[in-house]
Amino acid sequence: MKHLTEFVAHHKQGKRCGIFAVCSAHPLVLEAAMQHAKQNQALLLVEATSNQVDQYGGYTGMTPADFHSFIRQLAEKQNFPQEKLILGGDHLGPNRWQHQTAAEAMAQADELIRSYVAAGFKKIHLDCSMSCADDPIPLTDAIVAERAARLASIAEQTCLAEFGHSDLVYVIGTEVPVPGGAHETLESLAVTTPEAANATLTAHHHAFTQHGLAAIWPRIIGLVVQPGVEFDHTQIIDFQPEKSLALSQLIENSETMLFEAHSTDYQTPQALKQLVEQHFAILKVGPALTFALREALFSLAAIEQELRPAHQCSGLREVMEMVMLDQPQYWQQHYHGTHGAKRLARSYSYSDRVRYYWPEQQIDQAYARLLTNLANQAIPLPLISQYLPLQYARVREGVIAATPLALTIDHIQDVLRQYHAACLGEAQ
Repeated sequence: MKHLTEFVAHHKQGKRCGIFAVCSAHPLVLEAAMQHAKQNQALLLVEATSNQVDQYGGYTGMTPADFHSFIRQLAEKQNFPQEKLILGGDHLGPNRWQHQTAAEAMAQADELIRSYVAAGFKKIHLDCSMSCADDPIPLTDAIVAERAARLASIAEQTCLAEFGHSDLVYVIGTEVPVPGGAHETLESLAVTTPEAANATLTAHHHAFTQHGLAAIWPRIIGLVVQPGVEFDHTQIIDFQPEKSLALSQLIENSETMLFEAHSTDYQTPQALKQLVEQHFAILKVGPALTFALREALFSLAAIEQELRPAHQCSGLREVMEMVMLDQPQYWQQHYHGTHGAKRLARSYSYSDRVRYYWPEQQIDQAYARLLTNLANQAIPLPLISQYLPLQYARVREGVIAATPLALTIDHIQDVLRQYHAACLGEAQ
């Protein structure tokens, strides 16, 4: 993928630029991202994760081909230039099938990779770090690298068969804790050591060479490490640049590789800028975007209650709570404590398990009613000031309209603006 290899080259030339990946399948988040990228004439990197999209549909119900079609249709609707849209697959490997034997899980991973590459995904994160049912815990670097090389070989073969040439780029390695935010309360967080990062690189280089893949090494543009950023349900561990200086210096020895930083959600604008400066130049963001979506819609629901009698209101928050209680599979293993603590977490946790529930029919109907109720009458400025103060300022300035959709999109873009500024070497 020429866009990404050129970006890495520019960073290596001292420009300290970055790129961020939007890790979400929500249409409003993606619409906000496309509008933002279009306004800034920027590339848009959208990534799907292996639990979100797989050959069986994942939790979104979409296969990689479905997701590709879905994104392309959104781009056409937004008049977003297709040549500036890049699709990536995140944590592709046997992770979804850890309960199976390694042989069974890797067979599933083989097909996962084939389906992503055949669908046109160009940025492939190979993650074989998690132990399967009959594996040792933890896996050795050699086992992880061998499995990653196996998947890379399948990816190359698939790309050549489908498109006649391979322009895939790869990311290797993984972060700790697990992707998507820590499952338990964080006390501290260890930064990946240079020795551990170097061991990962050495093992992967050896495995790729053994598989006859040495020629694609320059297309491995990213190494996932833990720079010392993470979030749990109520806390954020902020980036501390001094703790990752040695790690940062390690990647300077590579002409074609940068660090990819996961779980950068909720970092301060200054921290995001510092991450890019220290070569953690591929920034992943996901839950923070749907968290902002939830903030905006809950704020609009509060405005709705001020303007409409109760029997006419959407009841969005109440419907969300009812559905989450009725279908607890997406949050019950993550939220603990008292009844009150779990109630707060369901709505407000940084890990944002709410994001799994937006497609549910009852919630979608409540959301549609909320937008209809507020679109059919003018929203008083004092209420916008009360519940969406940043958007209030932009409404007053004539930058955005005082409509529920425009207010929601702009609130999501508040997060995107921080990432865009950091990738330009600025801090908002």
